Amino acid sequence: MHTTQKIGIMGGTFDPIHIGHLVTADAVRIEYRLDKVLFIPAANPPHKQDSQVTPALHRYIMTAMATYSNPHFFVSAIEMERPGPSYTIDTVRILHERYAERAKFYFITGADAVGDLPTWNNIDELLDLCDFVATTRPGCVSAIDDVIRHFGPKGAARIHRLTTPELEISSTDIRDRVKKGRSIKYIVPESVESYILKEGLYIG
Repeated sequence: MHTTQKIGIMGGTFDPIHIGHLVTADAVRIEYRLDKVLFIPAANPPHKQDSQVTPALHRYIMTAMATYSNPHFFVSAIEMERPGPSYTIDTVRILHERYAERAKFYFITGADAVGDLPTWNNIDELLDLCDFVATTRPGCVSAIDDVIRHFGPKGAARIHRLTTPELEISSTDIRDRVKKGRSIKYIVPESVESYILKEGLYIG
């Protein structure tokens, strides 16, 4: 008899990964008693086809550096290993195959992204395959309620919300800071800061 693992999926562009991502992932891990959290950098994010995204290998390395010290955090190259846009449904299908039904998955996302769930590729199947944990700032729940109602009983069963520490950090702001020569210390892990500076990322 196999024990069912509870696994968090933290998907994102991670361009770059920052403290906010780590705090959020750990808050969900603790609240839902997850065995581990898989950080999955998107190789070719479909919602950013028109924007410049740092090469996937750089983003993967930064994510590995940022998560290494947490024994519950792991990084997967699953989306880098296949061509084409990085659709969540494809990733979750592969994870289900790899774990052969011995895992329950929790997809961790921000409240703003949850608002777009009705437009996600194969969203009905996705809600059958994993739960969603929408992390919100204090007092920000209305958009999530609307989405839960949109999906009816399945939404009520599969979409959850968790208020997490309020950290006003964005990857966009970090890139802008680097470009302007401003400090990113304590906004990203020290190893990620060193990597960004050594590789000359975001300066052009």
